[in-house]
Amino acid sequence: MDLGIKGKLAIVCASSRGLGLGCANELAANGVDLIMNGINPDTLNASADMIRDSHGVKVVAVAADITTPEGRAEVLGAADRVVDILVNNAGGPPPGDFRDWQREDWVNAVNSNMITPIEMIKAVIDPMIAQRFGRIVNITSGSVKNPIPHLGLSNGARAGLTGFVAGLSRQVAQHNVTINGLLPGQFNTDRINSLFEAAAKRESKDVADIRSAAEAANPSRRLGETNEFGHACAFLCSAHSGYLVGQNLLVDGGAHNANP
Repeated sequence: MDLGIKGKLAIVCASSRGLGLGCANELAANGVDLIMNGINPDTLNASADMIRDSHGVKVVAVAADITTPEGRAEVLGAADRVVDILVNNAGGPPPGDFRDWQREDWVNAVNSNMITPIEMIKAVIDPMIAQRFGRIVNITSGSVKNPIPHLGLSNGARAGLTGFVAGLSRQVAQHNVTINGLLPGQFNTDRINSLFEAAAKRESKDVADIRSAAEAANPSRRLGETNEFGHACAFLCSAHSGYLVGQNLLVDGGAHNANP
């Protein structure tokens, strides 16, 4: 399927690896020019080179912390024209017990996973409205629909973003600007590896056993791959997704059953 977005410009936040890279790669495969972002310049530049070599699109790599005003300014300043597509993404806060979290932990979680994407949306949405095309995808978490107790910081911050977008998305849909959420379950990423390691420590088990149990518990009997997530993201960013408004697409292999 031709997604109808060849020649568009996308900002993909936190796209040097993991799910963000999966999204960036699939957008590039469909002819989209990219502004990629990550904190580690070596990892980011290697990923940007891979995408350039594979797809022949223009890629600008901006090594900056997207959760800071300065980092957002750098990323937005790299655009040489109107940003057509925005993929918001940021690493999730660490797991833990809410009794141990201080006010600063909550502030950091909300800043990274709620305020930062809202600030990015605010920066790009009016030009999108003016040109009557815009696609915004927020990578959140399956925990928005199925909260995970030890991920309370993530649950709360990402649910806040989801609630905000539920209203805003319906205000801008008339201008062919869509905002949707993409909710990953367990994918083969560094993030899931760190969560497995934390679970192994918490439960005094081997990491391999934690991984095997997670795979066995999923209806698909496996974890997801980042390219699968990228395909879903690319469709939400496509010219064909204009009637998908304010939705939260759960990509988790069927792990969460809302209709038992």
